[in-house]
Amino acid sequence: MLPVMLDSPTLETPLETAAAILRRTFGHAQFRGLQAEVIAEVLAGRHAMAVLPTGGGKSVCFQIPAMMRPGVGLVVSPLIALMADQVEGLVQSGVAAARLDSDATLDERSAIWRRLEAGEFDLLYLSPEGLMQPHTLDRLVRQNIALIAIDEAHCVSQWGHDFRPEYRMLGRLAQLFPGVPRLAVTATADARTREDIRAELQLEDSREFVASFARPELRLSAERKQGRSDARVIELVKARPNRSGVIYSGSRDGTDRLAEALKAQGVPAVAYHAGLDRKTRNERLMHFLNAEEAVMVATIAFGMGVDKPDVRYVIHADPPASMEAYWQEIGRAGRDGEPAEGITLYGSSDMAWAFRRIEGREVSDTVRQGQGRKVRQLYAMLDGMNCRAAAVRRYFGEEGVQVCGQCDLCLAPPESVDATTAAQKALAAAHRLGGRVGRGRLADHLLGKTKDPSQTEQALSTWGIGKELSPAAWRDLIDQLLFEGLLKEDPNDGRPLIGLGDGEAVRAVYRGERAVTLRKVEEIARPTRKRGKSEAQAAQAPEHHTLFDALRSWRRNTAAEQGVPPYVIFHDRTLGEIASFRPATLNDLAGIGGVGQAKLDHYGLAVLKVVREN
Repeated sequence: MLPVMLDSPTLETPLETAAAILRRTFGHAQFRGLQAEVIAEVLAGRHAMAVLPTGGGKSVCFQIPAMMRPGVGLVVSPLIALMADQVEGLVQSGVAAARLDSDATLDERSAIWRRLEAGEFDLLYLSPEGLMQPHTLDRLVRQNIALIAIDEAHCVSQWGHDFRPEYRMLGRLAQLFPGVPRLAVTATADARTREDIRAELQLEDSREFVASFARPELRLSAERKQGRSDARVIELVKARPNRSGVIYSGSRDGTDRLAEALKAQGVPAVAYHAGLDRKTRNERLMHFLNAEEAVMVATIAFGMGVDKPDVRYVIHADPPASMEAYWQEIGRAGRDGEPAEGITLYGSSDMAWAFRRIEGREVSDTVRQGQGRKVRQLYAMLDGMNCRAAAVRRYFGEEGVQVCGQCDLCLAPPESVDATTAAQKALAAAHRLGGRVGRGRLADHLLGKTKDPSQTEQALSTWGIGKELSPAAWRDLIDQLLFEGLLKEDPNDGRPLIGLGDGEAVRAVYRGERAVTLRKVEEIARPTRKRGKSEAQAAQAPEHHTLFDALRSWRRNTAAEQGVPPYVIFHDRTLGEIASFRPATLNDLAGIGGVGQAKLDHYGLAVLKVVREN
């Protein structure tokens, strides 16, 4: 338990106590961003909502107040894997934490309740379903509760990207635990989602803290798909050897297929999706978390369960469902603050599939329209011509945004051409063909190359009027018109047909009141530079590489002995600092970022031994 309490005579304010805990327990010199403000609000006993970027230290905002306030802090978390990861990290740092979930045996649950009722825990993690069980609530209301934190709070909202109906039950906590401060935290929520969260959790009168969504360590890029995306994904992964990565696929079959294709190329890849049994999923997750270089090919079921700090890239083989989902999933890379990449492959057929999924959901028309708007906003960013990072930040309502200077569009601004006349031809052809053909046939019609055309088709005024463009250029333009909603696809049982989209917008193009610009598509640049070293090692001077490798080897062995992921012992960034500064004493080692008191006690002498011997 916490040795320095709020009434410590050596510290003047609760926030100074919090800062001391940050240094001593977590090994960080100072708070980042809005952490201090959020912590101060909770320590004052007030409710709050905090939207902080992935990797921005959301957990500290409730972990430290739970350690300082009397009683136990309850943390509501949506995934067992996420709870397990956070609890293991806290235990390594000397914090009294536990989790109650369906993986625990009856004896383990009984032991946790005994320790909880004896006042031995600072933090207890539960799922929303587990927390809201009557017998659980009945026991908890008799305990001294320090605070209640709702992690991944966007799950509360029907406007959010990971809506979970069971999260809606959490609004009852306001009546069940009056006077207990409640904190809702998430990394991704636009203004409408935040409003819904506040209403559902009864936080209307609480302060709202929204940090910048900037992730300067992330380099974003996106490519239109050229045929099947598997070959391109394999190419991208092989250009990034010996690095941990996550690849998102839109289907279970696609996940399995891509993982097998990568393994056939010598990449240590495994698949993860909801179709696997729990034991297999857990084994694969533990493999990924424990390995220093591993590739996980996953569906979105893997999203919030990843807390691995050294993921160097996230590749979307299929695009996500919304900007929130994009930022949540891309945000799995670079959580340690080191350079990382987010690469998305997309096509108009992906957008059509997204709309079909929305149409199949049992939601109100208002919600369906809102979700459709989110799809359009995502593809406007992916297929746009301006800074991607700036587009994301503006989407979340951030003002005064500057371009990032490092995404693909900033580094190589695409050329554009006026394609209004060609767009008019394509729209006219789609109209005259009556929505009876697919995109390939529409392009062939414009080129006058349709195989075995009918006399009726040849008699149309649009037959062969597009010979100024190549087949590839017509396909690009048709995609562009689909992205802009000027054309739309009818699913037609898996054989999509092209028809006119928004009537008023189409008429504006016909009248010349709306221009259509087309990105000039260049040959895709294929990466040739391979990077075999980790980012932390690459930042080291050559004379430090031997020590860095030795420290990683020690960490790997130590983690294996304890059955925990290597990063919960020390992050690569911490090992990199140790390799650079070569501390000679425990006091020197204590000055390294990420080395808290518990870790100094547990591992200090062993680390110094590695330094001396290398």
